[in-house]
Amino acid sequence: MGHDGRTKDGKVTLPALQQMKQDGRKIVGVVVYDYQMAQIVDRAGVDIVSVGDSVGVNVWGHRSESEVTLDQMVLVCQAVRRGVTRALVSCDVPFGPLHGGTDAAVQAAMRAVKEGGADLVKVDAGSSSTDAVRAITRAGIPVWAQFGTEVAAPITDRLVREAKELEEAGASLLDFRYSGPVAGPEVVRAVNIPVIGGLGGGPWLDGRVRAVFAAIGYLASAVDDTTDRYANVAEIALAAIEAFSDDVRAGLQIRGAKAR
Repeated sequence: MGHDGRTKDGKVTLPALQQMKQDGRKIVGVVVYDYQMAQIVDRAGVDIVSVGDSVGVNVWGHRSESEVTLDQMVLVCQAVRRGVTRALVSCDVPFGPLHGGTDAAVQAAMRAVKEGGADLVKVDAGSSSTDAVRAITRAGIPVWAQFGTEVAAPITDRLVREAKELEEAGASLLDFRYSGPVAGPEVVRAVNIPVIGGLGGGPWLDGRVRAVFAAIGYLASAVDDTTDRYANVAEIALAAIEAFSDDVRAGLQIRGAKAR
């Protein structure tokens, strides 16, 4: 293992992320649901590939992540794991086992690692699930603990205390949602582990995580909105399928397919 915590073949490790925090280098995380995109983001050099239970909403059309089962998460994680050779792979522990007691949470985490191939698991922790974080960690599985709520005026002292409790429970990383520019820096300074944020985060954290679908505009709604994204894949896809349809209806040879 090198001085920066990476293995000799360049694979990202948890010590590497810890070193990045100490060095002030930002950590990049993305949420991915499939093999093809996993290969692309790994090639792009991200540090963490998170297999999120948001697959239920963004891919399968469910109304809530709570509808996603552990079996489904394991299946999706397996696909992503096959596409990643360098970054860390994290798998969400879904709603059911996480709220079924610590034993259920530990068993779910073990399946995510042993069957899904994850390097660590992500749990919607908070102070009410600190016991689950502690139990999973004691089972030898690294935990990325999510906390924070969407409130108009977050109570910084409470959030700092919650972050410290999760660190003391054994969490290796924190996902601070809706951190804001006041509580965010306070939490980053209060704990020794990396603090990464998605929704409501900012440059004041140790890193950022973003769903690839949102970053590249691979959502049906992206066709009609004006959000500033890094790309609008939905718009490109719409134009491509329209062009494909025109070629088929015109009796033309379709692109990318050899005549036989």
